[in-house]
Amino acid sequence: MTPSRTRGATAAAATALAAVLAAAGCGSGTDGGRQGPATPSAPAATGTGPYPVPSDAAEAAPLPAGSGGGTPKGGVPRPDDVDQTDADAVSKGALTVMRTFDTAVDRGPSDAEARAASAGWLTHAYATSLSEHRSRSAPGAQWREWAGHRAYTTAALEKTEDAAKPADTDTDAWRQWAVTTTPRGRDGWTGEPATVPAYVHLTRKAAGEAWRVDDVLFQ
Repeated sequence: MTPSRTRGATAAAATALAAVLAAAGCGSGTDGGRQGPATPSAPAATGTGPYPVPSDAAEAAPLPAGSGGGTPKGGVPRPDDVDQTDADAVSKGALTVMRTFDTAVDRGPSDAEARAASAGWLTHAYATSLSEHRSRSAPGAQWREWAGHRAYTTAALEKTEDAAKPADTDTDAWRQWAVTTTPRGRDGWTGEPATVPAYVHLTRKAAGEAWRVDDVLFQ
């Protein structure tokens, strides 16, 4: 697995953050949180979801160096496939790309993040952070098991609600999804699905412009 950043807030802190955003409309930059193939986890909406501090960088990002650059079996969505002014559609599309792996074309789980950055789903700041924190070690035992079946994953997303989620502004939005990843071998093997909650922060420069994902926390 790749590491997951644990930056966020409790319900009280997130409520305070929403008040600050409403009063000042500003924030500081963030690093990215990420995670590779997940261990099973319940997707319940807790009401205490962590939400990152906003960043004011909202442009699409270049492909991080060292990406495998392949296309997984079945393909993945691109920003042009969705309404980019819809935070739901952009967050769902980005998460689908980030959780779709293919051992036949990827050297490890982080290549999915590189695809998301290359396609333009992410802000430049977030893509740079992911690139800087990419694992240089070999993938773990789970990836090796998948590779033995030449497996790829499919990602199914269900939107969940969180009472602590700050209200959207013209330039910042937060979304929560339950993401179920299922490995499927080209030899007919199917692995155990794993479900994790994902908290997504999106930014854009102004109302009516395209959203970009500025942070993701998989729990």
